[in-house]
Amino acid sequence: MFKSLLTTAVLLTATAATAGDRKSLLDELGSDPQFSTLVTVLEAADLTDALASDGPFTLYAPTNAAFAAFDEGFLTALQLPENAERLADILQYHVDDRKLTTRHLAPGAAYYRPILADTRLCVINADGVTIDDGSGDVATVTEANIKVTNGVIHAIDKVLVPAEKPACEMP
Repeated sequence: MFKSLLTTAVLLTATAATAGDRKSLLDELGSDPQFSTLVTVLEAADLTDALASDGPFTLYAPTNAAFAAFDEGFLTALQLPENAERLADILQYHVDDRKLTTRHLAPGAAYYRPILADTRLCVINADGVTIDDGSGDVATVTEANIKVTNGVIHAIDKVLVPAEKPACEMP
């Protein structure tokens, strides 16, 4: 009996330690240099508190390389106080209010609703994951299933911009 209780205690402690070692979404972004630009624009849009909450969230996180490919003048203008709402809309287009690992994504092409409620993304889950925002360019998930305490992060190679509802078909 004592051995059984001891084994249970050790397992519970190991599980708690593993969960305790996992970072929150914002902590993970802040500790990974590939997301430094994303952290800067999240702060400019005053969205850090929202993403620090319990979630769950799925964040399609543009890397620094994705922001570097984005129009620099447009990005700079978006960070001005008078454009805060537009910046927040673009960033909210990258967030789903569910925890969606690649295992949870429907196989093939399917629409997903980001928290920017009047828009849709087309997520294609076949031989990797791509995301169509309707702009004509498709984002590729370059690193999937970064698990955090309040959801999951998928690194992407493009900044998603709300546009017309994309056609959602397999390529």
